[in-house]
Amino acid sequence: MSTVAKTARFIWGYLRMNIASAMEYRTNFITQVAAMFANDVVLIFFWRLFFLRFPVVNGWAFQDVVILWAIFAGGYGITYVIFGNVARLAGIIVRGELDHYLLLPKNVLLHVLVSRSSMSAWGDLLFGLVIFWFAGPVSALKLLAFLYGILLTVLTLTGFGIIAGSLAFFLGNAEGLSRQLMVAFTTLATYPITIFKGVAKFILLTVIPAGVISSMPLRLIRTIDPVFVVAATLFAIGLLVAGTWIFKRGMRRYESGNLMTIQM
Repeated sequence: MSTVAKTARFIWGYLRMNIASAMEYRTNFITQVAAMFANDVVLIFFWRLFFLRFPVVNGWAFQDVVILWAIFAGGYGITYVIFGNVARLAGIIVRGELDHYLLLPKNVLLHVLVSRSSMSAWGDLLFGLVIFWFAGPVSALKLLAFLYGILLTVLTLTGFGIIAGSLAFFLGNAEGLSRQLMVAFTTLATYPITIFKGVAKFILLTVIPAGVISSMPLRLIRTIDPVFVVAATLFAIGLLVAGTWIFKRGMRRYESGNLMTIQM
């Protein structure tokens, strides 16, 4: 069996286990999903009120914002359903909890990321899929572009999350900083890229690369820009590779928390 197939089976096995665990408390699971779905609906409602007053803002209409939220919510949902520890990585490093994973045969970073699943993220994923169908006519090409946008979001968000969490290797207790960076990314990714200018826009395309996601409604869905697609793909893959490399470098500096039990 190929390495890719083995990795896919490993991820799928953990996902099934996390879902089965959540189903033991089915009411709580449904409540979390429904609450997150409702939260996203409320935010879209406020955007609707805004665009009723200002129909077009820097080339963006309400439909474009809906598409942006559909892409990001879908990508966010998949990221946190599968790689639920991506936002908790810094805390795991600081508390010495990597010891659990160092004793196991699988890739340490992958094992850390998939060992937890955010149940509320199912609400985001469901919201993204549902709202996409209400954003206008859906063609086969538009659907493929939407799904590809979600894939780019997963790669970008995961790569950035690994980099933010790996700061704990080099800065000590960087849990707060990592959390703030992830919140900033999540917040900025849901605003139209065209409202930012100068330094702010540069930061959105480099330091906190949320601008890659917020550019998609105009350059991937409304009109497919081949240059943007190639650049965004290379950037997303590069960010994930960079995150993996930084994590491996940080592992050389890791100080054990003396946690000598194996996580079951």
